Amino acid sequence: MRIGIDVGGTNTDAVLMDGERVLAAVKAATTPDVTSGIVTALDGLQAQHPFPPADVQAVMIGTTHFINALVQARDLAPTAALRLGLPATASLPPMVDWPERLVEAISGRAYLAHGGHEFDGRPISALDEDELRRHAADMAANGVRSVAISSVFSPVNTEFEVRAAEVLAEELGPDVPVSLSHEIGRVGLLERENATIINAALRELAAGIVDGLAASIAGHGITAPLYLSQNDGTLMDVGFARRYPVATFASGPTNSMRGAAVLSGLGTCAVVDVGGTTTDVGVLTGGFPREATVEVSVAGIRTNFRMPDVLSIGIGGGSRVRGRGTDTTVGPDSVGYRLTEHALVFGGDVLTATDVAVAAGRVQIGDGSLVAGLDPADVAAALDRIATDVADVVDRMRISADPLPVVAVGGGSVLLPESFPGLGEVHRPEHFAVANAIGAAIAQVGGEVDRVFAIAPGRRDAAVDEARQEAVDRAVVAGADPATVEIVDFDEVPIPYLPGNATRIRCKAVGDLRIEQAAGRRA
Repeated sequence: MRIGIDVGGTNTDAVLMDGERVLAAVKAATTPDVTSGIVTALDGLQAQHPFPPADVQAVMIGTTHFINALVQARDLAPTAALRLGLPATASLPPMVDWPERLVEAISGRAYLAHGGHEFDGRPISALDEDELRRHAADMAANGVRSVAISSVFSPVNTEFEVRAAEVLAEELGPDVPVSLSHEIGRVGLLERENATIINAALRELAAGIVDGLAASIAGHGITAPLYLSQNDGTLMDVGFARRYPVATFASGPTNSMRGAAVLSGLGTCAVVDVGGTTTDVGVLTGGFPREATVEVSVAGIRTNFRMPDVLSIGIGGGSRVRGRGTDTTVGPDSVGYRLTEHALVFGGDVLTATDVAVAAGRVQIGDGSLVAGLDPADVAAALDRIATDVADVVDRMRISADPLPVVAVGGGSVLLPESFPGLGEVHRPEHFAVANAIGAAIAQVGGEVDRVFAIAPGRRDAAVDEARQEAVDRAVVAGADPATVEIVDFDEVPIPYLPGNATRIRCKAVGDLRIEQAAGRRA
């Protein structure tokens, strides 16, 4: 058995699964501290389908802890950004494009040093260790508690980042965590650097959050390994999560899409996940979310780490409904996890999308008599507005005129019609309300390679084989069963403006979690 948990802005969903069979599914209100909502969800699973805690082989959690901390600019560590690239790159220092409030929230300090590589691995300049030690002394004097190191083309050659981290550790001590850009982002200096700085700022918070999640699981007598969901639909263990909290940012929409694939049996489709606060629309290709091919803005910061291609709008079960007839608007503001306090059907004084759904007979929640007086024309207008806005987002996610099935998941998907004009029928599979938790429970383990190869004449196949094997090896090291690992995504793009027949190769391998080994490591 596995337990999958997904923490959303309004609800915390949990499922108990035996293989791909759902034994129990519950929704609990997300609490301000998040972890107590997880405890409540676990209690609900046990009440619905009693199970011996020892029978649980793994617990998977998708959490909003870290993205919320960044968006709200809270609980971020004083962080230094060290870039290796002089004499190049000096015109645009680290954090040059950041919102001022976030620079202030991390007490951000930027440092430039010699180093870096060309695309083919040749050094731009030698690493100056004395220069690094002077920077480290300044960091220590200014209270820096976490460091992000980025180097030009470090995904091609990691040498300088690794050595710089060793020098800083000698000067600052082992308690100051160091994040390396080649482990976090893709080719592209500023976006990769930004992702690394974000990760560094979250490292202190990650240690406490991961320990809190583990304690909430252990408090129920569950000794199985704990995993967190990543942005690409795969899993990471708690040790990895402490080092790379940025990898959890889009785990919610990703889990919903993976769950939709399992529940619907469709490997290629659009997934519309309607929660309490937002509606997220993404596309599945081969059972995995289509990843964004350009930089992704997170809290106003451009990044290039692995993120699903998702469009979100402020429509959900807690969205406020205003106006009448053609002037009706739904969202983007929401009562969020306070739905049971403010919605009309719960005795509140705010007209929400949930009230509209109850009045239309689409769902039975709270006291339906409290919305019996709503004008049917206004109810229909609100539902039409929701359908039109969501259909527009789905249409924007299509990359061709070919038919694209639509799968609706999430508790708020009762707001959607049975079909979208021009898009066809809306599939709403069994257990659609907890697809996100199911996606967490069935998640696999992955490994990815993304770097520029200088391919000699006649050596293209060898470079491709090297990239594929490295992706497979990374998946196995991460905990995948070698017998189940397969390549699920491969992309090869020649870069004509660089010499040496430069080619960017991106390869992703995925396999099933090796439960027995994971349990042994935990023990």
